[in-house]
Amino acid sequence: MSTGIHHVTGITRRVQANVDFYVGFLGLRLVKRTGGYEDAEQLHLFYGDALGSPGSVVTFLVWEDGAPGRVGHGQVAEIALAVPPESIGEWLTRAMTARVPVQGPSREFGETVLRLKDPDGVTVKLVGLDMPAAAPLPDPIAPTRLRSVTLFTEKPDETRDFLARFGYAEQASEGAIRRVASDTDVIDIRDATGFFGGIPGTGVLDHVAFRATDVDAVRQMRLALKGTDATSVHDRKYFLSLYVREPAGILLEYATDTPGFTVDESAADLGQTLFVPPHDAARAEDLRVILPQFALPGEERTPMRDLHFIHRFHRPEAPDGSTIILLHGTGGNESDLMPLAHRLAPNATLLGVRGRSTEEGINRWFRRYDATTYDQADIRAEAEAFAAFVTDASRAYGLDPARMTVLGYSNGANLIGAILQLYPDAAQQAILLRGLQVLEDAPQLAPDALAGHRVLMLNGARDPFAGMAPALEQALRRGGADLDSQMLAAGHELSAEDLTRAGAWLAAEPVA
Repeated sequence: MSTGIHHVTGITRRVQANVDFYVGFLGLRLVKRTGGYEDAEQLHLFYGDALGSPGSVVTFLVWEDGAPGRVGHGQVAEIALAVPPESIGEWLTRAMTARVPVQGPSREFGETVLRLKDPDGVTVKLVGLDMPAAAPLPDPIAPTRLRSVTLFTEKPDETRDFLARFGYAEQASEGAIRRVASDTDVIDIRDATGFFGGIPGTGVLDHVAFRATDVDAVRQMRLALKGTDATSVHDRKYFLSLYVREPAGILLEYATDTPGFTVDESAADLGQTLFVPPHDAARAEDLRVILPQFALPGEERTPMRDLHFIHRFHRPEAPDGSTIILLHGTGGNESDLMPLAHRLAPNATLLGVRGRSTEEGINRWFRRYDATTYDQADIRAEAEAFAAFVTDASRAYGLDPARMTVLGYSNGANLIGAILQLYPDAAQQAILLRGLQVLEDAPQLAPDALAGHRVLMLNGARDPFAGMAPALEQALRRGGADLDSQMLAAGHELSAEDLTRAGAWLAAEPVA
């Protein structure tokens, strides 16, 4: 069996743009979509030839709207895909027509190369080289397989020697780059001494995986790597593998060719079903709501708008025209409450939103000085901004304000409470889970300011902050809201009773 590259894995912050580039522009096939095996709340997409053959596969972990990384030493820096030599001119035309950033053609190690940038800024080289595909794609000039990756290292000699374990031997050099070759592809080792170190994040390549002949080869490699940071052997369902960092810190994987991507889908249906790792089967339905949705080229899609809050939709299979807007608690994100909301209203479209304030790296909706003292100017500024966001989102996505519910937990519920007092027209129906009064100088609402508004407040009897809830209840009632405030046998955390009572309330009087 051949040695060489098995796959390369990167990290993207925009799943739809990623799919549009690798499937729509490059013409690769999406051969698998799954929750990540290390973190099932990360979508993992696999692209490749018609069967996802080892040596053709490029994969991406999706950190939707995640922080960008930095390319530097200690990283896989570039990937290169082989295309038919005579197609370079057509690829150049395609790139310019599609407005894909492109440089070249140029010559590298005697090969004709176009250098592209994917939507995250990852360098993707197209190399004019006759390397037949194991399972050809329909487009005659589509990439056939991986030609190479480029490694940035401060220890080029040690990196080269380490790669010999995976079947690579030095072949040539060109400037600061040494090229090592297996029997199927090459690795370019660039001396990056003096460069900044790489930082993990979106827009970087996480690791490169090499091909193992079988499971025994992986186990033998594990023994040979004794004394390094090599991991135990992991079952990734589609292959077994281990991970190790070479002397310069670059993450490498060693993976078997089998069983391959047809183990749970037929060849004709590859990439159609979202799979959840077996160890997360108990929360499969929640994960399918949490993981970001996308459309393949040609499928119906809703374009995402660039509004002033990071947001994400979940669209059910049979939408009923209602929308629930979700505001997470401290430390949460835009997808946290989607499973809860999906259980409340399975046919509602869910719009999760991310707070713009941060506290020691965690997401919030407004700044605070301590657990019960809040930045009043920031509350008012973010309430105004969010009220404007609701208006903009309704217009941009065609949402019906009369069939809209705003649901928040903890810090998110607190902002909703402030919005109801400051901008009553922003929401007609709201569910506040552990909501408090955070306005110190709350406006005196007219008796009919909240007329026609339905509000549910669910508080916890053991919640240490529950003493601040009655002030919010009183303010909403004075404004004329139809308020249903209930006390649960719970603390500040959410409980199964929240789902039961919120579901009953939501179903009792649907928004007209």
